[in-house]
Amino acid sequence: MEPQLYDTIIIGAGPAGAAAAVYAARKRLRTLLITPDFGGQSLVSDSIENWIGEITITGKELAERLRKHVEAQKDVEIKLEEKVTAVSEISGCTFEVKTDKGSIYQAKTVIVASGGRHKHLKVPGEDRLEGRGVAYCSTCDAPFFQDRDVAVVGGGNSALETVIDLAPYARQIYLLIRGDQPKGDPAMQEKVAKLSHLQVVKHAEMQEILGDQNVSGVRYKDQKTGDTQELDINGVFVAIGSVPNSDFVRSLVDTNEAGEILVDHKTSQTSKKGIFAAGDVTNDPFKQNNISAGDGVRAALSAYHYILDIKRHSPCDAQGE
Repeated sequence: MEPQLYDTIIIGAGPAGAAAAVYAARKRLRTLLITPDFGGQSLVSDSIENWIGEITITGKELAERLRKHVEAQKDVEIKLEEKVTAVSEISGCTFEVKTDKGSIYQAKTVIVASGGRHKHLKVPGEDRLEGRGVAYCSTCDAPFFQDRDVAVVGGGNSALETVIDLAPYARQIYLLIRGDQPKGDPAMQEKVAKLSHLQVVKHAEMQEILGDQNVSGVRYKDQKTGDTQELDINGVFVAIGSVPNSDFVRSLVDTNEAGEILVDHKTSQTSKKGIFAAGDVTNDPFKQNNISAGDGVRAALSAYHYILDIKRHSPCDAQGE
């Protein structure tokens, strides 16, 4: 039996994927949404203060609202707890999407909104001590470090958010940054500057995470003096950004050195006609929920117009009818 041919398959259900699904449904596109969960990277955020229309909202609350909005669309079929492993072109008209559950789906267009995953330091001790003092999610793990000394590695918004999450629990927080000062938003910097138990360690290049059974310290290099220093701590939170989840589609679309999918920012079109991308998986420099949602809308509308062009100029539309 031939697989059902969808108008579009959306991969991911963070703000970009959810927005794409809602707009695809409004255009009456036969839509399949495949995602491990709703919410994307924001799922673990304890407080989101820049989602337009909400003064503050948790990541779980945002994920639930995205889910309910998508589920209300009758033209959207949802495959939850399923991860895409490969996308291939099986004809000039159709793309095939495979998942970790062995399922195969086909569509005229694909919208990649798969977001990113936490970036690792790639220093000795990190992998060995993950879950034993090395952490990547402060919302999940901050309470485990009650009255302990911890280090946060990174200087952007994610690192500052991690510091804020740890503040009610940790006895002492060290923020290890590579430059002269953090690069996060001024509002975030003002918040962390008020913390009396925070020490910013500048020009720090991580060398190793120390410990046998659990984290006992970190070793870093002072980039100005060249000296090697050590801190005695009980935990390390790595907050240095994310890696785009684009592996499954890199054989079809152009990416930059970081693995971000290159898109036409006017249309969300990738280098492969019929494949669109939106949100943190793309080379958009601003990794923000609101921007991702707008990207998803643009991708869905572009997919709709692409399908209209197929109907006007190609025999492809005869497939699946």
